[in-house]
Amino acid sequence: MTAGPDGPVTIVVVDDHPVVRLGLTGLLATEPDFQVVGEASSGTQAVDRVRVLRPDVVLMDLRMPGGDGVTATERITAEFPGVRVLVLTTYDTDGDIVRAVAAGATGYLLKDAAHHVLLAAVRAAAAGETVLAPPVAARLVTRMRNPPAPALTPREHQVLTLVARGMSNPQIGRELLIGEATVKTHLLHAFEKLHVNDRTAAVTAAIARGILPPPQEPTIQDE
Repeated sequence: MTAGPDGPVTIVVVDDHPVVRLGLTGLLATEPDFQVVGEASSGTQAVDRVRVLRPDVVLMDLRMPGGDGVTATERITAEFPGVRVLVLTTYDTDGDIVRAVAAGATGYLLKDAAHHVLLAAVRAAAAGETVLAPPVAARLVTRMRNPPAPALTPREHQVLTLVARGMSNPQIGRELLIGEATVKTHLLHAFEKLHVNDRTAAVTAAIARGILPPPQEPTIQDE
């Protein structure tokens, strides 16, 4: 049921609250270039509706019983690349935003958005444009500028801590009761995770990302 180039934008509304679905459907119905062709109350049901209706845009809630919106978005965009998923939710946490965008959502709006903003976002999504609420865009930019600290293993953390204290690889090996080659292996893994090439850069990066506390008197030995 996907609309042609001159037809209305076909839409499926997905939300587990009937009142929300009713309100969204009523709002969208006021626009002559929109046609709500279906509704769903869960992510699983949304995927089924899309398979049958092939809409242009899916207005997708995120957290629903019976199948969440992120999983549904991932399945829909993988199976039907031409269908645009516009997330409409009350949640603006970093994790929710990143998961939805990574799943293939074209846009991410909050439910407190003004009516005209939502209508414009649906039209933009149908045209293949990315639509992000200003707070969401700001969170994504901040996250990109300050990526989360990489997860070092406990042993990698131990080795890097001792490097920051100025210990050489042989000294670290004796301290941790492991071979020098093993120390080097742990260091190389830490280098890779921190995107650095030497011990000094690794310690500097780890301190900058909060993985290690700033040493009082750094005496890092390069080898």
